[in-house]
Amino acid sequence: MTTADDHRAEVPERASWLPMVCFFFGQVLMSFNVAALPVSIGGMVDDFGVAPTVVSTTIVAYGLAVAALVMLGGKLGQRVGWVKIFRAVTFTFAASSVLMIVSPSVAWVIAGQALAGASAAIIVPALVALIAENYKGDQQASAVGSLGSARAISGMSAFFLGGALGSLVGWRPVFMIVLALAVIVFALSFTLRPDNGDRTIDIDVVAAVLIGAAIVLLTLGFNNLNAWGVFFADDNAPFDLVGVSPAPVFIIVGLILGQAFVTWTRRRQRSGRVPLVDLSVLGSSRERAAVYAMFIIVAMEAALNFTVPLYIQIVQGRSPFDTSLAMIPFNLTVFVTAMLVVRVYKRYSPRAIGTASFILTTVALVWLAFVVTNDWQTFSTILGLVVFGIGQGALVTLVFNVLVTSAPKERAGDVGSIRGTAQNLASAVGTATIGALLVSLLGFAVATSVAEHPELPDELVSQVNLDNVNFVGNDSLRELLATETDATDRQIDAAVEVNEDARLKTLKYGLLILAGISATAIIPASRLPGYQRREIPEGAGATSTD
Repeated sequence: MTTADDHRAEVPERASWLPMVCFFFGQVLMSFNVAALPVSIGGMVDDFGVAPTVVSTTIVAYGLAVAALVMLGGKLGQRVGWVKIFRAVTFTFAASSVLMIVSPSVAWVIAGQALAGASAAIIVPALVALIAENYKGDQQASAVGSLGSARAISGMSAFFLGGALGSLVGWRPVFMIVLALAVIVFALSFTLRPDNGDRTIDIDVVAAVLIGAAIVLLTLGFNNLNAWGVFFADDNAPFDLVGVSPAPVFIIVGLILGQAFVTWTRRRQRSGRVPLVDLSVLGSSRERAAVYAMFIIVAMEAALNFTVPLYIQIVQGRSPFDTSLAMIPFNLTVFVTAMLVVRVYKRYSPRAIGTASFILTTVALVWLAFVVTNDWQTFSTILGLVVFGIGQGALVTLVFNVLVTSAPKERAGDVGSIRGTAQNLASAVGTATIGALLVSLLGFAVATSVAEHPELPDELVSQVNLDNVNFVGNDSLRELLATETDATDRQIDAAVEVNEDARLKTLKYGLLILAGISATAIIPASRLPGYQRREIPEGAGATSTD
């Protein structure tokens, strides 16, 4: 007979939520920093006098550093102790925000984001490991969900505050907020239980070099496809290989090094030695499907977060505050969905939620491609952003939860490392690829329109290289044509009209391509776990079956 005491013994003790406050702000720190970068594009372009695609390198630098170092960071955390190293890198993150605030050139900004990324490479697996250490069962699911909501609320607040400050004061005060957040997280870290780590853990240097080099080459390759040439080397390429651009070469070599990393790690595991990351956490098709889903949704989110500010600030010439207003519906939807999706885990399986979410993101992107205009604040555009936000918010929390709950507690650091690598590589590749893609599409659309327009003679085109333009605002184009050419008012109006039409076509094509990428993830999402959370016995971990 089961007694009341026996029943109470079966109920897990509820842990304090105080550590979660620190974890929440730790996620807010990283996410606010990332979200503040796109909304600062216009201010940095004006401040440093560089092209928007150069400023986008700051976003890539952050993601590149995280993705390249996160696996090494995970192993360092296990060796040194998660609390101790978490506290140290929070301090270095604060130092990175100081670099952003005082930066005299875009090179300083890139260096600041590289330092922030190196710090986040340890914060990312630390958050996962510390959550697994402090929470179990439903509390763990809620804690993981709170990290997803922290990303969303950070994005929403960064766009709003960054837009307001960018319009009234400038982009630098936005990173004063990042500095304040770092100070708060550093103070809260003293509420965590101290740990000593395990000094006997061996760090696989060969694997760290292989994966780091692979990530760097992949990101540089994707980021410079447009600048260096998709196949044949352009004049801007630092070198060429028998006329071939280094960008595709970097991508191919990066893929080869990534395969070498997997082969080396498996061989090391078979020999009984500790790997840089335990690949057994991806031992089934369910976990691999979760990582693929995470990569796709984060890449699309990064692409959208780069595209919208680019068009509103640079193309339309509107203020950062206008950008924040345009993005609030999307970020608010992501925040609410990330918080609420945890509540449906007991009714619907990850497979059902994931498949439905990717269908939503695909439909939303197709819808946006057909209804979007040069005004982002129309009802139809907001509706598309909201629907995309529902799918994106559900997926980010869902796939992270699948990975955390499928692995034993002692492998939580490995899960965090894989999550960090996938998310930040996806963010860097998504930003870099959409930038290169949009510029290429814009160049093609402008060249075609210029060639067919009767008001734009070849002499005018050659004077300003009009058929090889980057993203420029109408006012900048008018000024360029008026001061550096002998164009008439009628020809200037025609050139601006071509610029507007070409940019809108480019945006529509870009959204359709993103919709196609989203659609490719619908079938893999059907390989996510088919269980409902109430069917999983406590501690089942990766052995749970469909």
